[in-house]
Amino acid sequence: MMESRRGAAARGWAVQKGGSMKIKKAVITAAAQDQHTLPLQRLVDRHGVPKTVLQLIIEEVVGAGVEEVGVVIQPQDAPAYRQAAGRDAERLVFFEQPAPRGYGHALFLSHKFVAHQPFLHLVGDHLYLSTSEHNCAKQVVDMATAHACAVSGVQATRENRLPYFGAIGGRRVPQYPDLYEVTTVLEKPTPTVAEQELIVGGLRAGYYLCFFGIHVLTPEIFALLSELLAEPDPTHPVNLSLALAALAKRERYLALEVQGSRYNLGMKYGLLIAQLALGLGGQDRDQLLTELLELVALSSVPSCQGGRRA
Repeated sequence: MMESRRGAAARGWAVQKGGSMKIKKAVITAAAQDQHTLPLQRLVDRHGVPKTVLQLIIEEVVGAGVEEVGVVIQPQDAPAYRQAAGRDAERLVFFEQPAPRGYGHALFLSHKFVAHQPFLHLVGDHLYLSTSEHNCAKQVVDMATAHACAVSGVQATRENRLPYFGAIGGRRVPQYPDLYEVTTVLEKPTPTVAEQELIVGGLRAGYYLCFFGIHVLTPEIFALLSELLAEPDPTHPVNLSLALAALAKRERYLALEVQGSRYNLGMKYGLLIAQLALGLGGQDRDQLLTELLELVALSSVPSCQGGRRA
């Protein structure tokens, strides 16, 4: 812990008594060509209230104690995002990514907003459902403030979903069954590579610790991203996973198995699956189950000739 405090102080972080640190800003990345409209989509939350994905993500970060939210978007998306944020629009600051230089470059655009402080980071194409008394983002924030270091949320994920996520390798932190010291980070590894480089003791065979889409990162991440962005080819995409791999070698970096589930909206049927998860975890569960059973029953009825139901 003393080493963590000294490292934090040397970088000018807002470290509090006992080695904790306050997280007051969040950055949401939503500029990718295939994801920038996802936060604008409308779903029904667990209380039966229609909301945009952006509103649900803002609720997640505000529930973790965040006061200001930066959003990385495509040029000209700001009006649509302000409308989608509703009453929360006043919390938002926008950063436009003028060219598709990758996830890492998108995050780097927020470095002045973050202003040399640890910050919460979420991706704009995921939704999160907690099974704990605290929401998913707060679980990650609480662990980061307790250990005064970067923490990424992770979830044990089947190997057939490795093409959708970055993944980590590491070792369990003593006395913390759901906390890991990160030693390796790989972006969307193949099952063969994951089996060789991302083994974590105690996980079921065929499962790996993949990113949850929620991170608390230290300002050091921007120094590492700056180094990657200095590469001679400006068209080469900069991936955040490369910077996270370097972060694990430069300072203490932990991964927390979050009590909850993340839903990747960019996957096939992603929005549908997220909506089902919200509905089944909310007050309209019984009604939704009834509707689903009726749909299953109808789809199971054999067709007569000519395509009509019997």
